[in-house]
Parts: sequence; C-alpha cells; structure tokens
Amino acid sequence: MSKTNVVIVGASHGGHQSILELLKRYDDVDIKLFEAGDFVSFMSCGMELYLENSVTDVNDVRNFAPSDFADDKNVSILNNHEVTKINADKKSVTVIDTKDNSQTEYPYDKLILSSGVTPKSIPVPGNDLKNVYLMRGYDWATNIKAKLEDTNVKNITVVGAGYIGIEAAEASVKAGKNVTLMDVIDRPLGTYLDHEMTDILAKHLEEKGVKVITGANIKEYVGSDKVTAVKTDKEEIPSDLVIQAAGVQPNTDWLKGTVDLDDRGWIKTNEYLQTNLPDVYAIGDATLAYSIPADNHVPIALATVARREARYVVKHLFEKKPALPFGGVVGSSALSVFDYHFTESGLNSFTAKRSNVEVAKSFYTGSLRPAYVPAGKDNPEVYVQLFFNPSSHVLLGGAVLSTYDITAQGNVLALAIQHKLTVEDLADADFFFQPGFDRQWSILNVAAQHALGEKDF
Repeated sequence: MSKTNVVIVGASHGGHQSILELLKRYDDVDIKLFEAGDFVSFMSCGMELYLENSVTDVNDVRNFAPSDFADDKNVSILNNHEVTKINADKKSVTVIDTKDNSQTEYPYDKLILSSGVTPKSIPVPGNDLKNVYLMRGYDWATNIKAKLEDTNVKNITVVGAGYIGIEAAEASVKAGKNVTLMDVIDRPLGTYLDHEMTDILAKHLEEKGVKVITGANIKEYVGSDKVTAVKTDKEEIPSDLVIQAAGVQPNTDWLKGTVDLDDRGWIKTNEYLQTNLPDVYAIGDATLAYSIPADNHVPIALATVARREARYVVKHLFEKKPALPFGGVVGSSALSVFDYHFTESGLNSFTAKRSNVEVAKSFYTGSLRPAYVPAGKDNPEVYVQLFFNPSSHVLLGGAVLSTYDITAQGNVLALAIQHKLTVEDLADADFFFQPGFDRQWSILNVAAQHALGEKDF
C-alpha cells in the first residue's frame, strides 16, 4: 500500500511541530521537509543567550537536528534544498539543491507551507558595507558573536528598538561596547507596550549605558569599505558595527501568482488554515494569524502561534471539511530589559488601533507583597496594564512589568483573554495568597479592581 506524501516547506517551529504531529497521529505517511538553509534549525529567539555565553553551544540553539529523525524511515530532512515553485496542476513542488544547483520535482498529496520570514535591511546607501549585519539566523549570530569579542569593535549601533533590537543592545553593553539604539518611532518597544511602561524602560536603558535615539531618520550608512558611522538627518553616530533589527517580511516572493497573498506579501488562509490551492496549508510567521482579541487576521510572528497552527492542521489534515475552525491565538511574549522583566498578551493601544478595535485601558502600580514587607528587592513595585472592551468589559490585552520575575502572570492574562473573561472575572479570580509570594489579593486581582474604579486594597 502506497504512503501519503506530505511535503513541508521550512524547518522552524511550524515545520518541526508538523513532523511531530504527523508521526504521532499517522502511520502511512511519507514526510519530506525542505529547508533552504544549511543549519537546521536555529532558534533566533535564543540568540541573545548565545551572545551572552548562556548556552551550552551555538549548535545546540536549535529546534531539532536532522539526526533526531534519523531512525524514522518515514521522515526525510533535506537542508540546502530551496522550494521555488508549487505546481498545483501536478501536485508537485520544484526544489533546487543549493549545493549543486540541480533541480527536482517532488510530488505531494498534502503540502504544508511554513516558509517563515526574513529580516529587513534598511534601504539606505551603504547597507551593503562590511560590518552591517542582520540579527537573525545561525550565520548572523556567529558573525555578531565574533564582533562582540573583537576589541577593535568599540561602537555598536542597533537599528530597531523592538524585541530583537533590545536583545542586541543588551548583549552589546554586556560585552563592553558603546551602544546606540535607534528607532523611527517615538519610543523603544512602542508597538508592544503603552507609554506608561516604555517610559520606565527607556529611562532604564539610558541608566545602563544605552544611548536611545527615537524618531530617527536614517539617511546613510557611512564608509568606503566597511561602515564607520550611521548618518541621520541630525547627526552622525560613530559605528564599528551596525546591527539591523528593523522588523521582518514574509518569505513569500516565490509564491506570488500561485498562492493568494495580501498586498504586503502575507499568506491568506481560510478558517481551516487552507490556502486557495487544494491540499495546500499555511502556518507560522508568513501567514495572517487569527487573533482572538482583535477578531481579525494579523501578522503574529511567534513560535507559539506556529506550533498551535501546526497541531491544528495535522490533526485535521485528512478531513474533507474540519469539524471546527482553528480557534485562534492570543499572541503573548516576554522579554528582559536588563533588570526589568515584562510580558504582554493580546492587544495594546497600538495594535488595537491597527485592527480598528475600541479599547478602554487601566494602568496600576502596586507592591508585589504586603505593605509590612519592606519595599525593595524582595517587595518591588509591579506595573499592570489592562485593555478591555469598554461596553462588555471582556479582556482584550494586558501587560505586567517589574524588576521581579512575575512573567508567569502573563500566562494568566493570556488564558483570561483566550477564554474571553471580563475585568470583573479577573477582579474576583481565586488565586492563592502567601506573603512570601504575593498579597491577600493577587496583583492581577487588584489591578482589575483598580480598573473598575475600586479603592486599592
């Protein structure tokens, strides 16, 4: 009996989870995963840990290695193989072996696209100079690491003050470099957090030695062979190394004219994560994910999203019409910024406006533990932001920030948002109390009570 051919494009989180789900659920499948790159499969979210010497080895910073599936005859992992075309009429993909440039067609019965994203390079003169790097992938990670260890590299400019830019800046400071962090918007992390929290973090970055430039209008990367400065409309910043962390774009140029894309190149799918082509599915960073709080399809480039989508797709892969649509995601993430830790879930003011969702918001500051515990390291301030529907009070987003690691509270917010709990539900939620950890009412209880106008306990 012939096996069903399942082809997967991309070896990151979505591709990896697809293999795991296929092996768990089905016996009669032949799985081929194609990865254009050489290294399978680097976790860019672990790059800061590598740069700060906090991992066992750079070759361990990966989702999986091809050898993990070496004993499974149903799985073939082909790195250095770039899928360049879908031949929907023949149900095959055209693949180029990037080592010898040979071309082969592989048939599929089911095709799962997890092609991911590529980092953006600022389109200014000098972006092809030496020492202008990107902050993504195995090769760039090892290149940046070498520069952090190079005593001749003294001044580093990081372009982009999102998560990746913050990580690059912090790793560079810890390596003893002079660091400038710049972004075109008005504050670091401005698309993730509202100003009440970014004001705190911007000040903290400066205290740690990071020069923060916002509203930056970059005109040129200066240099004849290698970069020597970043020129804006106001100044030139001396730069021995430029790390570009200015966002990502979907890796979908090869799909144009075949798979339906939006005007920015993101893959469109229906409620079952199916594309416009029969038996072709799309998951992960290159797609528009269904956001539960936004009730809309938006780009959410997170490993958690890709893995949940892969789990759903494979579970329903052989159903003519799945019994249930994909339930959607909240979109949650966390980051450390030197001494501070934060996590955010769902919508904030920026993302709500982008999705045309009306939100009310509340910002609360309070101590982690009871007042009889002296303020300080063991009883720090905690900042909580909540976003909710102004009419129904259904929670749509939230964030917590503190010098204490309270990021687990982000999982509570994510679960509350996913299940469409209200501010009142959170205000009354039954959490534990132990003064070594929290207050008589949990910090989330009190933040929700504050949002309802109640006096602080």
